[in-house]
Amino acid sequence: MNFPSRIVFLDRGTLPVAMRVPALPLQWQEHESTRPEQVVECLEHAEVAITNKVPLMADSLAQLPRLKLIAVAATGTNNVDLDYCREHGIAVCNVSGYSTHSVAEHTFALLLALRRQIHSYHADVAAGAWQRSAHFALLNHHLNDLHGSTLGIFGFGNIGQAVAHIGEAFGMNVLVAERKSVQTIRAGRVPFERMLAEADVVTLHCPLTPDTHCLIAEPELRRMKPSSILINVARGGVVDEAALAQALREGRIAGAGVDVLTGEPPRSGNPLLEVVGPNCILTPHVAWASQQALSRLAEEIVRNIEAFYAGESRNRIA
Repeated sequence: MNFPSRIVFLDRGTLPVAMRVPALPLQWQEHESTRPEQVVECLEHAEVAITNKVPLMADSLAQLPRLKLIAVAATGTNNVDLDYCREHGIAVCNVSGYSTHSVAEHTFALLLALRRQIHSYHADVAAGAWQRSAHFALLNHHLNDLHGSTLGIFGFGNIGQAVAHIGEAFGMNVLVAERKSVQTIRAGRVPFERMLAEADVVTLHCPLTPDTHCLIAEPELRRMKPSSILINVARGGVVDEAALAQALREGRIAGAGVDVLTGEPPRSGNPLLEVVGPNCILTPHVAWASQQALSRLAEEIVRNIEAFYAGESRNRIA
């Protein structure tokens, strides 16, 4: 029996916005999620696979002779065996730049919540503390301005640059850190160690690579000011989470805003889950996911697929 070729979205549940179907003579099929052992069955008749986090590795790809294109519904492609795809003529494309503003704004949402003690004051009002106050204002938590403070940025791509622009608009002094342990400092950057020592806020916007794994660990945390805040909206493995949790317990830094963890979702626990509170805010990997960013991502996926069938090389990485 001949089955019509398909475009199969393996984890449609990761993109909860409306999405138009490409104008192509291919059947569109969606799965809310797909386990690794289900990949071959789900893609049996697929010419195009769309994946966000579902791994597509050589052992599965070798069983999918009809597959022509993998459209990654994200920027990172570590879940696709790119070498196999290049060797066997499977095209791979991704989407970049769609969440720049979303991640940059989320960075400042975390930062402002910590510097202005939003959670603590909200809890006080909910508990009736303001209602019982002898004065018009309840001033039992220290507030700090962003204006005049120093923002240290590691990772100066599109997102890092957007964060710098917002920081400058707040009147912050921006320090862009050079890569760790390098001898030559590029113009406009400062040594990594200097950034750690001088910044009131350290914010991370780098990919997870062997060079950035545990970029912030015990030694780096000890270099930071006791009054400083760490923001991680990059990848969980960039930070030694046990060391960060301990630094927060001991008051060696003032706070942390974290959107990413090493294991997601953290079904087996995580050291930072044990210190969530006024000085440690965790959000569940949503910095990238404003409605505007999700809509841009959905449209870019479709455009990548249509471009491939039009013979164009759009956002191709393999």
